[in-house]
Amino acid sequence: MADEKKETKKAAAKASGEKAPAKKAPKKAAAKKEPAKKAAKKAAGKEKAPAKKAAKAKEPAKKAAPKAAAKAEPEVPVVRASARFVRIAPRKARLVADQVRGLHIEKARALLQFSPRGAAHDIQKLIDSAAANAENNHDLVADEMRVSAITVDEGPTLKRFRPRAQGRATPIHKRTSHIAVALTPVED
Repeated sequence: MADEKKETKKAAAKASGEKAPAKKAPKKAAAKKEPAKKAAKKAAGKEKAPAKKAAKAKEPAKKAAPKAAAKAEPEVPVVRASARFVRIAPRKARLVADQVRGLHIEKARALLQFSPRGAAHDIQKLIDSAAANAENNHDLVADEMRVSAITVDEGPTLKRFRPRAQGRATPIHKRTSHIAVALTPVED
Protein backbone atom coordinates (compact mmCIF):
# COMPACT_ATOMS: atom_id res chain seq x y z
CA MET A 1 0.00 0.00 0.00
CA ALA A 2 2.79 2.39 0.79
CA ASP A 3 4.31 1.73 -2.63
CA GLU A 4 1.00 2.54 -4.33
CA LYS A 5 0.71 5.87 -2.48
CA LYS A 6 4.25 6.87 -3.50
CA GLU A 7 3.53 6.01 -7.12
CA THR A 8 0.29 7.98 -7.12
CA LYS A 9 2.04 11.02 -5.61
CA LYS A 10 4.76 10.82 -8.24
CA ALA A 11 2.18 10.49 -11.00
CA ALA A 12 0.22 13.46 -9.64
CA ALA A 13 3.41 15.50 -9.47
CA LYS A 14 4.29 14.66 -13.07
CA ALA A 15 0.77 15.54 -14.21
CA SER A 16 0.90 18.93 -12.51
CA GLY A 17 4.38 19.60 -13.91
CA GLU A 18 6.23 19.59 -10.58
CA LYS A 19 9.43 17.71 -10.06
CA ALA A 20 10.20 15.56 -7.06
CA PRO A 21 13.52 17.30 -6.31
CA ALA A 22 11.59 20.56 -5.90
CA LYS A 23 11.02 19.69 -2.26
CA LYS A 24 14.78 19.72 -1.64
CA ALA A 25 15.28 23.10 -3.33
CA PRO A 26 13.69 25.17 -0.56
CA LYS A 27 16.01 23.51 1.94
CA LYS A 28 19.04 24.48 -0.14
CA ALA A 29 17.76 28.01 -0.52
CA ALA A 30 17.24 28.21 3.23
CA ALA A 31 20.75 26.89 3.75
CA LYS A 32 22.10 29.57 1.42
CA LYS A 33 20.20 32.28 3.29
CA GLU A 34 21.51 31.23 6.70
CA PRO A 35 25.14 32.14 6.03
CA ALA A 36 23.98 35.50 4.74
CA LYS A 37 22.03 36.01 7.96
CA LYS A 38 25.02 34.95 10.03
CA ALA A 39 27.27 37.34 8.15
CA ALA A 40 24.78 40.16 8.76
CA LYS A 41 24.67 39.31 12.47
CA LYS A 42 28.46 39.23 12.67
CA ALA A 43 28.70 42.59 10.93
CA ALA A 44 26.11 44.02 13.31
CA GLY A 45 28.03 42.53 16.25
CA LYS A 46 31.25 44.11 15.03
CA GLU A 47 29.60 47.48 14.78
CA LYS A 48 28.32 47.20 18.34
CA ALA A 49 31.66 46.04 19.79
CA PRO A 50 33.57 49.31 19.17
CA ALA A 51 30.67 51.22 20.65
CA LYS A 52 30.90 49.07 23.77
CA LYS A 53 34.66 49.60 23.94
CA ALA A 54 34.20 53.34 23.61
CA ALA A 55 31.61 53.28 26.39
CA LYS A 56 33.97 51.26 28.60
CA ALA A 57 36.80 53.67 27.87
CA LYS A 58 34.63 56.58 29.01
CA GLU A 59 33.62 54.88 32.27
CA PRO A 60 37.12 54.75 33.82
CA ALA A 61 37.52 58.45 33.09
CA LYS A 62 34.38 59.12 35.09
CA LYS A 63 35.58 56.91 37.93
CA ALA A 64 39.02 58.53 37.98
CA ALA A 65 37.63 61.98 38.79
CA PRO A 66 36.28 61.02 42.26
CA LYS A 67 39.51 59.20 43.03
CA ALA A 68 41.53 62.32 42.20
CA ALA A 69 39.39 64.30 44.62
CA ALA A 70 39.96 61.68 47.31
CA LYS A 71 43.71 61.83 46.75
CA ALA A 72 43.76 65.52 47.63
CA GLU A 73 45.14 64.46 51.01
CA PRO A 74 48.94 64.53 51.22
CA GLU A 75 50.40 61.16 50.30
CA VAL A 76 52.59 59.43 52.85
CA PRO A 77 56.07 58.95 51.36
CA VAL A 78 57.29 55.37 51.18
CA VAL A 79 61.03 54.77 51.21
CA ARG A 80 62.20 51.45 49.79
CA ALA A 81 65.39 49.42 49.83
CA SER A 82 66.08 45.90 48.64
CA ALA A 83 68.80 43.31 48.88
CA ARG A 84 68.88 40.62 46.21
CA PHE A 85 70.61 37.25 46.12
CA VAL A 86 71.21 37.20 49.89
CA ARG A 87 72.75 33.82 50.76
CA ILE A 88 70.19 32.70 53.34
CA ALA A 89 67.15 30.50 52.95
CA PRO A 90 63.94 32.52 52.63
CA ARG A 91 62.22 30.40 55.25
CA LYS A 92 64.83 31.38 57.84
CA ALA A 93 64.81 35.06 56.81
CA ARG A 94 61.00 35.26 57.07
CA LEU A 95 61.15 34.33 60.75
CA VAL A 96 63.16 37.49 61.43
CA ALA A 97 61.17 39.64 59.00
CA ASP A 98 57.91 38.75 60.72
CA GLN A 99 59.29 39.99 64.06
CA VAL A 100 60.31 43.36 62.61
CA ARG A 101 57.26 44.14 60.44
CA GLY A 102 55.30 47.16 61.73
CA LEU A 103 57.84 48.19 64.40
CA HIS A 104 59.33 51.64 64.93
CA ILE A 105 62.83 51.78 63.44
CA GLU A 106 64.56 52.10 66.83
CA LYS A 107 62.75 49.05 68.24
CA ALA A 108 63.52 47.10 65.09
CA ARG A 109 67.23 47.94 65.31
CA ALA A 110 67.35 46.89 68.98
CA LEU A 111 65.58 43.61 68.27
CA LEU A 112 67.86 42.79 65.33
CA GLN A 113 71.04 43.72 67.20
CA PHE A 114 70.42 41.10 69.89
CA SER A 115 68.78 38.44 67.73
CA PRO A 116 70.70 35.15 67.55
CA ARG A 117 69.48 34.42 63.99
CA GLY A 118 71.83 34.83 61.06
CA ALA A 119 69.31 36.71 58.92
CA ALA A 120 69.09 39.49 61.52
CA HIS A 121 72.41 40.99 60.39
CA ASP A 122 71.34 41.20 56.72
CA ILE A 123 67.93 42.66 57.57
CA GLN A 124 69.49 45.21 59.92
CA LYS A 125 71.82 46.38 57.15
CA LEU A 126 68.86 46.66 54.81
CA ILE A 127 66.81 48.73 57.26
CA ASP A 128 69.79 51.04 57.82
CA SER A 129 70.08 51.44 54.04
CA ALA A 130 66.41 52.35 53.75
CA ALA A 131 66.81 54.88 56.57
CA ALA A 132 69.76 56.44 54.73
CA ASN A 133 67.63 56.61 51.57
CA ALA A 134 64.94 58.44 53.55
CA GLU A 135 67.42 61.06 54.77
CA ASN A 136 69.32 61.61 51.53
CA ASN A 137 66.66 61.18 48.86
CA HIS A 138 63.43 62.24 50.57
CA ASP A 139 64.60 64.72 53.25
CA LEU A 140 62.98 62.76 56.08
CA VAL A 141 64.21 62.09 59.60
CA ALA A 142 65.42 58.48 59.76
CA ASP A 143 64.65 58.02 63.47
CA GLU A 144 60.98 58.90 62.92
CA MET A 145 60.24 56.02 60.55
CA ARG A 146 58.57 52.66 60.95
CA VAL A 147 58.85 49.40 58.97
CA SER A 148 55.59 49.43 57.04
CA ALA A 149 56.37 46.40 54.87
CA ILE A 150 59.07 43.79 54.60
CA THR A 151 58.99 40.86 52.20
CA VAL A 152 61.30 37.93 51.68
CA ASP A 153 61.01 36.26 48.28
CA GLU A 154 62.84 33.22 47.00
CA GLY A 155 65.84 33.79 44.76
CA PRO A 156 67.68 31.27 42.59
CA THR A 157 68.85 28.06 44.20
CA LEU A 158 72.49 27.04 43.86
CA LYS A 159 72.66 23.30 43.23
CA ARG A 160 75.69 21.45 44.57
CA PHE A 161 76.45 17.78 45.19
CA ARG A 162 78.00 16.01 48.15
CA PRO A 163 79.78 12.67 47.91
CA ARG A 164 78.24 9.89 49.97
CA ALA A 165 78.87 6.23 50.70
CA GLN A 166 79.19 3.59 47.97
CA GLY A 167 79.96 6.12 45.24
CA ARG A 168 76.67 7.96 45.50
CA ALA A 169 76.16 11.72 45.34
CA THR A 170 73.35 13.62 47.06
CA PRO A 171 72.15 17.09 46.07
CA ILE A 172 72.67 20.13 48.25
CA HIS A 173 70.37 23.11 47.59
CA LYS A 174 71.86 26.43 48.67
CA ARG A 175 68.91 28.78 48.66
CA THR A 176 69.00 32.56 48.19
CA SER A 177 66.56 35.34 49.10
CA HIS A 178 65.39 38.67 47.76
CA ILE A 179 64.53 40.94 50.70
CA ALA A 180 62.62 44.22 50.29
CA VAL A 181 61.86 46.81 52.99
CA ALA A 182 59.49 49.79 52.91
CA LEU A 183 59.65 52.53 55.54
CA THR A 184 57.04 55.22 56.21
CA PRO A 185 57.08 58.19 58.59
CA VAL A 186 55.49 57.63 61.99
CA GLU A 187 52.12 59.37 62.35
CA ASP A 188 52.12 61.85 65.25
